[in-house]
Amino acid sequence: MSKTLIRGAKVLGGESQDVLIDGGTIAEVGPELWDADVTRVVEATGKILLPGLVDLHTHLREPGREDSETVLTGTRAAASGGYTSVFAMANTFPVADTAGVVEQVWRLGQESGYCDVQPIGAVTVGLEGQKLAELGAMHESAAGVTVFSDDGKCVHDAVIMRRALEYVKAFGGVVAQHAQEPRLTEGAEMNEGVVSAELGLGGWPAVAEESIIARDVLLAEHVGSRVHICHLSTAGSVEIVRWAKSRGIRVTAEVTPHHLLLTDELVRSYNPVYKVNPPLRTERDVMALREALADGTIDIVATDHAPHPQEDKDCEWAAAAMGMVGLETALSVVQETMVDTGLLDWAGVADRMSFTPARIGQAEGHGRPVSAGEPANLTLVDSAYRGPVDPAGFASRSRNTPYEGRELPGRVTHTWLRGKATLVDGKLT
Repeated sequence: MSKTLIRGAKVLGGESQDVLIDGGTIAEVGPELWDADVTRVVEATGKILLPGLVDLHTHLREPGREDSETVLTGTRAAASGGYTSVFAMANTFPVADTAGVVEQVWRLGQESGYCDVQPIGAVTVGLEGQKLAELGAMHESAAGVTVFSDDGKCVHDAVIMRRALEYVKAFGGVVAQHAQEPRLTEGAEMNEGVVSAELGLGGWPAVAEESIIARDVLLAEHVGSRVHICHLSTAGSVEIVRWAKSRGIRVTAEVTPHHLLLTDELVRSYNPVYKVNPPLRTERDVMALREALADGTIDIVATDHAPHPQEDKDCEWAAAAMGMVGLETALSVVQETMVDTGLLDWAGVADRMSFTPARIGQAEGHGRPVSAGEPANLTLVDSAYRGPVDPAGFASRSRNTPYEGRELPGRVTHTWLRGKATLVDGKLT
């Protein structure tokens, strides 16, 4: 088995340490390590060493939309961004609502070798919100599904949502809700507010998100089950989650990198790259989301990586698909909005982007401490780097990033999956 020595890295942003990887395991962590059998030395002085990142919200599109992304290209993008585990959403074609489909996605992830893929099972058959999908069969399958979501659509029927929460409670699963009251967002194209009024675009009110979150945390309390809120985007949603946690309700929540940085003012350009679900909100919302992520009200950062082919984005605003790619820029955006602003240190980033998402999704072997005996799932970050985003260099099959040409800090230089280098000096292996 090969041995790799990472020399002089700041583990979780702390003091410089050497880390010895032996096969798929961290063998030793400490100053000035050496082993005569080391086959590769990575000089990491000044760089930040984190546990491999875990994304609880990724769209890999396969099966059915391989023109946007495949499991292979999506996991290559994940490795480029420092991720060693991603959870793949169920809105594929066919929908991942049976044991057969989730096992297909899981096996494709194993074959890729760049990142572990844990499928998320649909809550309802065909994402139609009418009948519960095969939750138990998906959990008992080889994929071992623990997270269920109709993401892209809301489980809007309260009875169906209650039954789902009751069902997954039996095996410790979690329902991840896309909080969007459909009747309140009919014809909506952007955040409802001053900008939507001036542009004459259909408004997407904050209450459409907040009302579903309020209902679902109460249902979770009633059932005694776990609910996870996908891509929380408003200041009001933060307050509801904060209140729910104060009552001991088993709720967790995520925020996307783009909701930590971008605002609805960008929609004035009518550039469809800024069209996303939920929509970009106001500066006030952005500040509230950052503060909530810092104080732990929002538990994790999740990318909502949503690739689309060029023709689905390079068109008029009304016809454009919603979504942005995010796996390859997430850590940079978090550094820009949270670390460089002093709201989080690197240990906090490790918690929000590795430890906690791994715990919520039960990603075995991921989100573990950087210490001896742990799986060598690691990412090395050059936090001193700053440069423009060039989507031409993305590993993702799609290029629909809102950051093209924008300067962002930080660059992932190395990623290891169980000791195997999947990214070396910024290049995929």
